[in-house]
Amino acid sequence: MKKIEAIIRKTKFDEVKEALEAADIEWLSYYDVRGVGKARQERIYRGVIYDTSYIERVLISVVVRDINVEKTVKAIQQAAYTGEIGDGRIFIIPLEDAIRIRTGERGDIALYNATK
Repeated sequence: MKKIEAIIRKTKFDEVKEALEAADIEWLSYYDVRGVGKARQERIYRGVIYDTSYIERVLISVVVRDINVEKTVKAIQQAAYTGEIGDGRIFIIPLEDAIRIRTGERGDIALYNATK
């Protein structure tokens, strides 16, 4: 099992969510996050200086079976892509175990239905 975390543009969230659904990934968590990237800029709007180094993003977190890792990564990568700086990052983290609280099932079966 792997945990996949992706930090993406807020504007691409719906596209990524739809791409994951199309790849049969039915469950995910997401969080609004802010980060600091390499680009450091100040913008002036109506005489007020704004620091744009804090970038609003969405962090998507999904746990998948090993056989679903590549299709999940590909779905996120293709849907989140704009070709510009700041498209985001994908992290793949190994997981030791998963437990379904209701039934006590452990491992891959605890993630989704037995057929997926």
